[in-house]
Amino acid sequence: MRITNTLTGKKEEFIPLQSGVVKMYVCGPTVYDLVHVGNARPAVVFDVFRRYLEYRGYKVIMVQNFTDIDDKIINKANQLGVDPKTVADTFIVEYWRDAHALGIRPANYHPRTTDFVDDIVETIERLVEKGYAYQTKTGVYFDVRKFERYGELSKKKIEDLIAGARVEVDETKNFPLDFSLWKKARPGEPWWNSPWGEGRPGWHIECTVMSVKILGESFDIHAGGEDLIFPHHENEKAQAEALTGKVFARYWMHNGMVRLLGDKMSKSTGNIFTVREAVKKYGRDGLRYMILSKHYRSPMDFSEELLSKYSKATRRVWEILRRYESNGVDGIPKRNAVYEEYVSRFVEALDDDFNTPVATSLLFELARKLSKAMEENDAESALLFYHLIRREFGPVLGLFDLNEERKEVASEPLLGVLIEVRESLRKEKRYDLSDKIRDRLREIGVVLKDTPSGTEYSVE
Repeated sequence: MRITNTLTGKKEEFIPLQSGVVKMYVCGPTVYDLVHVGNARPAVVFDVFRRYLEYRGYKVIMVQNFTDIDDKIINKANQLGVDPKTVADTFIVEYWRDAHALGIRPANYHPRTTDFVDDIVETIERLVEKGYAYQTKTGVYFDVRKFERYGELSKKKIEDLIAGARVEVDETKNFPLDFSLWKKARPGEPWWNSPWGEGRPGWHIECTVMSVKILGESFDIHAGGEDLIFPHHENEKAQAEALTGKVFARYWMHNGMVRLLGDKMSKSTGNIFTVREAVKKYGRDGLRYMILSKHYRSPMDFSEELLSKYSKATRRVWEILRRYESNGVDGIPKRNAVYEEYVSRFVEALDDDFNTPVATSLLFELARKLSKAMEENDAESALLFYHLIRREFGPVLGLFDLNEERKEVASEPLLGVLIEVRESLRKEKRYDLSDKIRDRLREIGVVLKDTPSGTEYSVE
């Protein structure tokens, strides 16, 4: 298995620290609003990557955090007239609703920042003792010039970053790029006790501490969106390695951004389309397929028109699967040469820098072969193709593994009556009326298909 490591910029063979075990940390949401499609991309990508590691026989220990104290959460709380904990608790619940609807499996651990404040304080104390951090009247800062490898992950030089970089503005800092480890509380803000007075953790130290506490001082994979490479992941790495002297994460994986009308999708720009809207309107598999059809490191353009196209494609597969399942599913296929060929192609694609576009295309190829096998009454082949979609590859990609709710446009009995009436009209050669029924049903999302064995329908 080879993956592109952001740290080296190269495709490298993946070899975990402990044979057969993979420890990975994925940066999770800051919980102050509903998650949008841009947030969904890393959630889906690394959910599938974790599934694939398990498919390949690894035991995976995965951590995904919740940032439950942050300026955005405090601002939201002030807008709503509630305390920040209420905001965080509320949107963690809403996150799980959306994650479940999107088929995201829970990680092994979902730590919350506020449960690790004592550990964060202790870590900052150690950084101060080692000379990597200093106190000012506004808090405690990490001294980036003391860490010689600063910029190694993001490929940025300190001298180039000073002009125009995303850095915190604070005249009390020793150096413009120094970043906050501990923020002294302002009036009305939540706070915790510390040696530096009442305050709260900085953003970057939170993930460093939670990942090290749960996974150890060195672990295999750190992942997230490419917008986190700098400053967040660069700062996480600097803090951890300054503290321990060890390699923090051995492989860094970053997904490309989701662009809406050419701009990055984010709440700050107002370019958002929530996961809840997308799943309700276009289905779980439609959204997952759209995300997985693009290589994870490439940017992904988003529009409702594109999502509708992917949704229709997944519904066509579902119609084939339901047609097969209507006669019952009996047995497990033999692992013959065709079976082994498809498994080999699937593994080859995902072993090559996690190429999900190729892997997902196999599902649609198998669906076409399943449909043809049913038409030819080839039961053995049909079972094989069905098995590969529903039981082998689908559960890895999170596609066609869970039954989606069918779009309700008409009750089954009423639809059956309309089809019978249309059949009678066709036999009487009253095609104007039979075509009118067909066209009106199409308008409400029901597509009729006349076959030698009778009229079939699908729902779009």
